Amino acid sequence: MRRPILIQACVNGARPPAVHPALPVTPAQISDDVHAVVLAGADAVHLHAKGDDGLDTFDPDTVDAVITACKVVAPGLPISITTGAWALPDPAARVEAIHAWSVLPDVASVNWHEVGALAVVEALMERDIGIEAGLWTLEDVEVWAASPVRDEMRRVLLELPDGIDEDKTVELAQRMIGGVRAVSPHVPILLHGEGTSVWPALRHALRLGLQTRIGFEDTLLLPDGAHAPDNASLVRAARELAEELA
Repeated sequence: MRRPILIQACVNGARPPAVHPALPVTPAQISDDVHAVVLAGADAVHLHAKGDDGLDTFDPDTVDAVITACKVVAPGLPISITTGAWALPDPAARVEAIHAWSVLPDVASVNWHEVGALAVVEALMERDIGIEAGLWTLEDVEVWAASPVRDEMRRVLLELPDGIDEDKTVELAQRMIGGVRAVSPHVPILLHGEGTSVWPALRHALRLGLQTRIGFEDTLLLPDGAHAPDNASLVRAARELAEELA
């Protein structure tokens, strides 16, 4: 049965391995986690490929290994990967790496504020990889709205910051949603937060019928403030909230 709200599991993010003992790093760990979050109720997954040092990488062999392992355990599951500039600051090097991937993700996120974002978007489009536009601020929304590739996005990611309370989370979310809808009424919006804004943003997304996400990339805590033992527990908590608010 098709679930009414898409919940994407963001299983590791740019966090280093020491942050949590269950943070998945190797291809085997990531694919095991993907299997677990699907069983817990995730509809899609977003991941960061990690090198031997546990840090994010664009390395083609590593990316190919991670995507292959995930496709084996979860055939047909939409897989998203980051293109964050912190892993490879030179835009030309990022584009070169994307063209060297042999096993492709379904989608990739592009942070709109990063230098070289449009070059990365073009490289992804050339590989027929869907694009998630990562918009972190109201200024990002304005820049994206003026972009010639605005309407080519698979979805827009509205990414709310850490350090704001529930009221400010909802207020900022509404302003960002309004900016997106003013120019693109039908593009799918995935609303999520980081740190203090995670659960308020997720609840707001559920109330509005928007896509959302949860996982160790965004928080290590369950809704009650307890430490989450793994990504699957976070996904289960999100799915329970979705059912409560349905």
